[in-house]
Amino acid sequence: MENNRKIRVGISAGDLNGIGIEILLRTFKDSRMFEFCTPVVYASQKVINFNKKHFDLNINVHSASTNGKFSSDKLNVVDVWKDEVNIKFGVENTEIGSYAVKSLEAAVDALNKGDIDVLVTAPINKKNIQSESFKFPGHTDYLAQRINGNSLMLMVSGGLRVGLLTDHVPVKDISNKIDKTLIENKVKTIIKTLKQDFQVQKPKVALLAINPHAGDNGVIGDEDTSLLAPVIASLKEEGNLVFGPYPADSFFGSDLYKKFDAIIASYHDQGLIPFKTLSFGQGVNFTAGLDKIRTSPDNGTAYEIAGKGEANESSFKEAVFLAIKLYQNRKQYIALTSNVLKKSAKKA
Repeated sequence: MENNRKIRVGISAGDLNGIGIEILLRTFKDSRMFEFCTPVVYASQKVINFNKKHFDLNINVHSASTNGKFSSDKLNVVDVWKDEVNIKFGVENTEIGSYAVKSLEAAVDALNKGDIDVLVTAPINKKNIQSESFKFPGHTDYLAQRINGNSLMLMVSGGLRVGLLTDHVPVKDISNKIDKTLIENKVKTIIKTLKQDFQVQKPKVALLAINPHAGDNGVIGDEDTSLLAPVIASLKEEGNLVFGPYPADSFFGSDLYKKFDAIIASYHDQGLIPFKTLSFGQGVNFTAGLDKIRTSPDNGTAYEIAGKGEANESSFKEAVFLAIKLYQNRKQYIALTSNVLKKSAKKA
């Protein structure tokens, strides 16, 4: 990236019948946002103009090509399709889902080519995006296939960071998915991202138990004592500050979470229910562990309010700011560690 160039934030449109376009337009209605980044939306001019008119939002838009020549003070829109799209706010529709996929694929292509620096994804409907060519339960799983690294869903709100051992997995399958390799990989991924992306020098990580009351010494399942505890002990022996397994029911209510740089929950709702209770509307979903930065707001398509002008852009705006910050932190970390390696090589 050229010196002094603003960070290019690529944005996928999400479900066009949901609130995605509204919250991104409301975010960049504030002209001060252009001081921090150059936004690039992968959708179509027609869709953006339709939403501008519907929500009566006056935003300067630049028709951009895919060659990276973007306006630094306007909302850049790359036409991924030329079709006339029949938008019906609040309606689940498989055709609309196909446009969400087209937008996402184009944005990820641009990210991998270096046309954009980071990616912020607007909310999708996980059901209507499914097709013969797209069989992923969500963004995280798709990005894991398209971008190098070991992906981990990490929810972020200020100093609160909650990661997941398993994300979009049915409850009945959770215990079968968790094994020694998975736990080690997820913990090491979160430690690495805390160091390089959040500038935490000595990360302190807590693991939540799989079973109620951490199994009560085997009375309610033995996975916590036979699986989680030994892996945690092994990771500690390697010099990592990893603790647990903690019973999940009292962990957040007792404020114990404030003593850690990150918490790893065993499954989706175990981590996201307390996270969203503590930070709803301000939280950000960050896909940690990948070579590229991707963030997303913590809300869904919100069909119930779509098109009514009631959507709150706070989480989307936080997703943009976090993507920018993480990109800067990682760039600085890479520069510092590469300099250390060069100095070590010279001494040798």
